[in-house]
Amino acid sequence: MVPEPLDVSKYRAIMTTTDRERISGEVDVSDEKRYQAIHRVRSRIEEIETDVDVLKEHHPELFEELQKAVCDDE
Repeated sequence: MVPEPLDVSKYRAIMTTTDRERISGEVDVSDEKRYQAIHRVRSRIEEIETDVDVLKEHHPELFEELQKAVCDDE
């Protein structure tokens, strides 16, 4: 498997490429490494809660964009 080139202009969201691969099962890793990826993502979700509070208060427009991106039912 050849890794895709890193696009440094693109920011990471909640998961890194490695987290995505490990959680999705795209790569064969130990349960421990999969658990570590899940733990990292959980920690980032907690940080997002703080970001949401800041956006709600100081930039409602950005908050709405985030809400649509996360809560949009497809």
